[in-house]
Amino acid sequence: MTQRRSYAVGTGLFIVLGFAALAYLATQTTSVANTTRGDTYDVTTRFANVGQLKVRAPVKVAGVRVGSVESIDLVPGKEEARVTLAIDESHKDIPQDSVATIYTSGLLGDQYVGIQFGQSKTPVKAGGEIGLTRPAQQLEEMIGKFFGGGSAPDRLGGTYHVTGDFTNIGGLQAGAAVKMAGVPIGSVESVVVKPGAVQATVTLAIDKRYSQIPNDSSAAVFTSGLIGSQYVAIQPGGSPEYLSEGDQFVLTQSALQLEDLIGKFLVNGSPSDNKNGGAQGGTQPDNAGKK
Repeated sequence: MTQRRSYAVGTGLFIVLGFAALAYLATQTTSVANTTRGDTYDVTTRFANVGQLKVRAPVKVAGVRVGSVESIDLVPGKEEARVTLAIDESHKDIPQDSVATIYTSGLLGDQYVGIQFGQSKTPVKAGGEIGLTRPAQQLEEMIGKFFGGGSAPDRLGGTYHVTGDFTNIGGLQAGAAVKMAGVPIGSVESVVVKPGAVQATVTLAIDKRYSQIPNDSSAAVFTSGLIGSQYVAIQPGGSPEYLSEGDQFVLTQSALQLEDLIGKFLVNGSPSDNKNGGAQGGTQPDNAGKK
């Protein structure tokens, strides 16, 4: 009788300890452990897709927790989610042109908001908004990012459109990133060939935060890594006047083909689409001087 009673007590203690261990693990892997720490200030963001992001999920910079998600609401009349972030008062140096992205912890972990600092010297203030965001990553986007393609941030704060003509776009597609100094500032909205034209017209949607791009800047089609997807890179010019809605790039450079690269490396030749007859060893723009 005594032996059975001891066995029952031991089994009960084992079950209680098991539930306690599960409760501890749950608080360490979910938002229960991500409550705020001290005074905070609120910053809003907007995402096209929040995935499984939850209230009290952590907000991180360089992997370090700096706050938590305070609320998630649908913007009235729009397919956008407004996410309010409670940032610790000790972190008031977040640039206003930073990018907020929804990440997943590990393969099957909870989601959180990661902030990548921008270049602005003006920090986002209490009640302000981080206008550049990336939504929760889908599996196909994660695979594309693994091969170097990356993705452009959502520009829910508004865009303006500029175009460029290219003799060869390679594998460039709508939705590809537009970058300046390696920072995503927009995306390719469309790629079309007009009837009778020998060039492809690429329309870029650029975030309005980057409205001071000189109008003599150049645009080139680059490839991320060796086998990554292609994107458009903008090289700023020196003009005091800026690109605006409907403007066109005067200088563009097409995507380089593998044979062109091999030719340049072996014989110091120029790409086949060099229409200006430049000296060997240099790559001329597709439409230099075009108005």
